[in-house]
Amino acid sequence: MRSPSPALRTLIVGAGQAGRSLARDLRRVQDFGLEPVGFVDDAPEKQGGIDLESRLPVLGTLPELARLVAETRAQAVVLAVPGLPPGRVRELTAAATGAAATVRYLPSFVAALQRDVVGSDLRALDVKALIGRAELHVVSPEVKEIVAGKRVLVTGAGGSIGSELCRQLYAFNPGALYLLDHDESNLHRLQLEIWGEALMSDESNSDLLIADIRDRHRMEQIFRDLRPEVVFHAAAHKHLPLLERHPSEGVKSNAQGTDNLVHAATRYGTERFILVSTDKAADPTSVLGASKRLAEIIVQAAAHDARTQGAETVFAAVRFGNVLGSRGSLLTVLAEQIRAGGPVTITHPDATRFFMTIEEAVGLVLEAGRLAAGGEIFVLDMGEPVRIVDLVPRFTRQYNLPEVPIRFTGLRQGEKLDETLFSGKEERVPTGQPRISSTVSHVDPAEFATLPARLERLYRAAKKNRDPKVREELARLLPDYRPAPQPPPLPNQDLSDLASPYPDGY
Repeated sequence: MRSPSPALRTLIVGAGQAGRSLARDLRRVQDFGLEPVGFVDDAPEKQGGIDLESRLPVLGTLPELARLVAETRAQAVVLAVPGLPPGRVRELTAAATGAAATVRYLPSFVAALQRDVVGSDLRALDVKALIGRAELHVVSPEVKEIVAGKRVLVTGAGGSIGSELCRQLYAFNPGALYLLDHDESNLHRLQLEIWGEALMSDESNSDLLIADIRDRHRMEQIFRDLRPEVVFHAAAHKHLPLLERHPSEGVKSNAQGTDNLVHAATRYGTERFILVSTDKAADPTSVLGASKRLAEIIVQAAAHDARTQGAETVFAAVRFGNVLGSRGSLLTVLAEQIRAGGPVTITHPDATRFFMTIEEAVGLVLEAGRLAAGGEIFVLDMGEPVRIVDLVPRFTRQYNLPEVPIRFTGLRQGEKLDETLFSGKEERVPTGQPRISSTVSHVDPAEFATLPARLERLYRAAKKNRDPKVREELARLLPDYRPAPQPPPLPNQDLSDLASPYPDGY
């Protein structure tokens, strides 16, 4: 039986009515997973005082937030000051995140007063009630050591995971933070969120990189000119059913795009390179899983070469489960279908998945950057897999919504009934972070020497969009790749539902 996750030690910014009510509710309702340890407030008359109801002290002022997080060993900070200007919110968020604390927000004061329990406003979603475990806090203050003062590049920066990664990296004071994406609108939005302005100066514009990772010459140019010291590679195609239909595109982005970045990182002396992968890479049955497993092998081959040649670049990867709230994920599709009145479409009544929050996903990436020695694949302990069908009533109950009908569409090409975090040939190895495990390559090092030539055959087929040949080359490169046969329809299944919007990505 898994022991319950301890509540996060929490500082509440604001000792006014909203903050005090929040402290009361957090003490009363343990399901929020937050344990208040004190207040932070600028009012001189409150300094050193004790709130009579919660018995919590006012520990200091807002400019002291980073120091107070360190002294109290706080893992979370809740902003409970109504009407804070956006610039002040950014400053406090940066201070808390830079001290390795997560940040959560309370909605407007008026909205809080209209409810009996202020704590219910704290979260858009009760993660514990949804997936059966508390959200994990895995980022340690030591992460700052690999980021502070460094030139950091994030690919796929405009996506939901990439953008949250950039926000947290910014708080660790990198020397430069380069945001790379092929979607210029997302880059513009992200820059506005992080810096408070966008496209206002030549200096800030230089941090935005409109580029496609599939363009090898462009990647070479970026690494040559900017010399990034730390790279977090989150750009990918991740929609499982679409990649089954267009495998050449999956190879171009997920495998060849990674290859382009790894080549440039090796050539121009990058210190750390972390690939974002997926649990679908473990014993893959889909083009998504196979292309991401190839990306892992490319990274592990680079780590092997770095060790044998005495190079200093550290290459590693992380595997995500299904990320709650990421763009196009199960949760966003579920919310849209419920808003439209249903029905909710689910592939199979017994299908299970591992789930993690965006915050957990980013925490795993940052900790992997700190823990990596070279060649590892890091995985977060996400507890037990969750039946997808069980999420629907849990989700509707949280928002006091009526039950919605569920329609089962059947597993789609490439999908598994259950996912695994490690392949049958991989060994789970503990790390210095108790909620993160790792595994190392089970590929024969001799195969790394022939990998470039074998990859080139795959890339030629993908370039010519010869999808059958791409599948053939994937199977040749990955003996463990077993394309899942098209499953038989469920009884009374409407075959038009096979195009269910849920991507089963990560």
